[in-house]
Amino acid sequence: MDERGLDRDGTIAREGALDRVPAGFVPVVDAARAHITETFGSTRLHSAYLYGSIPRGTATPGVSDLDLQLALHDEPTEADHADAKAIEAVLDRAFPQIDGVGILLTSTRVLLSDLERHDGGFFIACLCTPLLGPDLAEQLPRYHPTALLARETNGDLVRVLRHWRAKGAEATTDADRRTLSRLVGRRIVRTGFTLIMPRWGGWTSDLDQSAELFGRYYPERVEQMRVAASIGRAPSPDPAVLGMLINDLGPWLAAEYTAVHGEKAPRP
Repeated sequence: MDERGLDRDGTIAREGALDRVPAGFVPVVDAARAHITETFGSTRLHSAYLYGSIPRGTATPGVSDLDLQLALHDEPTEADHADAKAIEAVLDRAFPQIDGVGILLTSTRVLLSDLERHDGGFFIACLCTPLLGPDLAEQLPRYHPTALLARETNGDLVRVLRHWRAKGAEATTDADRRTLSRLVGRRIVRTGFTLIMPRWGGWTSDLDQSAELFGRYYPERVEQMRVAASIGRAPSPDPAVLGMLINDLGPWLAAEYTAVHGEKAPRP
């Protein structure tokens, strides 16, 4: 991998690996593997993946969360989601070195579909680290930092902003606002980065680097993007910060994204 996150052929390199997991988080990963195996087994589970700062080797004890993607043989059911929530709760209680657990559930059909080729497929192939089962990346293409990839990964911010505003209205506690601010901050930064990704010609998931790279092309918005990066790492309950991201930076970013890359293909 070069300094732009690319392999020798110019495609985006897979960014994580199990041997990069910091020592303090190895017990967390081992426990996650055991709980997923025990709960889902081979009848429901095709494969499981880590993503985020832990497999990238950049996790901070007490601050970073544990992110997991499960690929299921069939479409996720209510029972599957309930089981995933139970695993999230058990792991979050057991390990103080993590601040929250998130488990995504998706069928292999969806992840390998043409519609998800440059979104869910890219996510598996480049941003996820195999933890259990056969690696779906073997059935997916190599990816370049193109406008198509930008559009299909983050070209739906207009829709997401509506959802965030509704969640913001429902957030009545500091804990609710912290949870939402982390989600909003991360997504805003990733959208800002993929806006400029084809021009820069590479990939990174590092929030601070993403904000700084964005600032090379949009210096008038870089301070706001730095705030988003900070909130993505250390969430804040401050309503003013959430308001800035959702009602100022977010709408501007959504309009600029649509003008530059177009809108993401509609999903069912």
